[in-house]
Amino acid sequence: MNSHFRDTRKIDPQRGATLGDGSPNDADRVEIGPPLLAFREWEEAGLILPDLAEMRRFRWDRLTRSIVERGYGGLLMTDPLNIRYATDSTNMQLWNTHNPFRAVLLCADGYMVIWDYKNAPFLSSFNPLVREARSGADLFYFDRGDKIDVAADSFANEVRILLEEHAPGHKRLAVDKVMLHGLRALEAQGLEVMDGEEVTEKTRAVKGPEEIRAMRCASHACETAVRAMEDFARAQVPGGTVSEDDIWAVLHAENIRRGGEWIETRLLTTGPRTNPWFQECGGRIARNNEILAFDTDLVGSYGICVDISRTWWIGDAKPRPDMIAAMQHAHEHIMTNMEMLRPGVTIPDLIAGCHRLQDKYQKQKYGCFMHGVGLCDEWPLVAYPDQAVSGAFDYALEPGMTLCVEALVGEEGGDFSIKLEDQVLITETGFENLTRYPFDAALMGLS
Repeated sequence: MNSHFRDTRKIDPQRGATLGDGSPNDADRVEIGPPLLAFREWEEAGLILPDLAEMRRFRWDRLTRSIVERGYGGLLMTDPLNIRYATDSTNMQLWNTHNPFRAVLLCADGYMVIWDYKNAPFLSSFNPLVREARSGADLFYFDRGDKIDVAADSFANEVRILLEEHAPGHKRLAVDKVMLHGLRALEAQGLEVMDGEEVTEKTRAVKGPEEIRAMRCASHACETAVRAMEDFARAQVPGGTVSEDDIWAVLHAENIRRGGEWIETRLLTTGPRTNPWFQECGGRIARNNEILAFDTDLVGSYGICVDISRTWWIGDAKPRPDMIAAMQHAHEHIMTNMEMLRPGVTIPDLIAGCHRLQDKYQKQKYGCFMHGVGLCDEWPLVAYPDQAVSGAFDYALEPGMTLCVEALVGEEGGDFSIKLEDQVLITETGFENLTRYPFDAALMGLS
């Protein structure tokens, strides 16, 4: 008798062979993805799930077109997030960031090859757009020792042969990030190495319909996790027994429970540790009647980044008038800047027209007031006028771009900061704020 996966353990036995996003309805699947908890919450929220096969095809098509438009023979990617974008596959993502063992070559004709960990070639098998799985792209010293050059020569030779087969006559190869020996080996093969980050960042900047659906799901999951963290903080902080780490751990756990992947920073602090900003979450015991501020920097469901910030007043007393004034000013800052967003507006126009923070907040303002977002913080960066570099970002916004609009308001030498950030979609006619999480009523002066 034949045994089929539809007869084995299921994620949701009430569905058929596939889940609503097209992924296999199989608890033992290789492909990572959201669990039943997330699917049920999204269904209750009335969200439309992404068609993952179509999302992958859209990304592959955009990358291929970008290669052809620039006259390149191919694009070689080693950045784990670019590999995720091209293939939708993962393998020890954080470890891979400092031990680069994966690579993907996308040729001008659309032929795509992945080099993966030698024992895990199956991790991209769910995606038919990945035509070959190989190994041997690990060009870091820990793994190769004093023979990196030998490994690099072998790898570069494979790349050259693939380009000759799938982009004959082309010698220009875009590379996003490359180890030193890898660069030398590619050039020794007669290839002209071009800037691959320019290709991937601009390609990733415009999201397709399925990516936007995935981002809506990821945003809902993130905000559900944030709500659990807020409920925990409000219930536990007055008792004086929980640390910043205790609070931050709730967000991590709730993110993972919904198929999220990691959090890129440790930006949650309380009380005086909120100023200056960028102190990292630690063992300080959170106290009643203090500010708590955080920035999610969260890589969530479907590998989508949800980068939002909120500042809460935790306690039974009222916040000070200067805290309320700072919060209202920060809110005004992001909402006013958000109103400038529409297709066709240029980044220099945004910089020139941005809301100006009060003088007392200027020295400690954030490094930018907007930035792109997708699989992580992405191109473009929209800097404040006094920090902008002329010519660095002379581009217009397009429908499908997603941006984070943010504010950091705190005085030098002060005992608190306000951090706010919303995630926004550029539409055909303007913008849509994807962030639904409320602002703290006490700090807004509403309670």
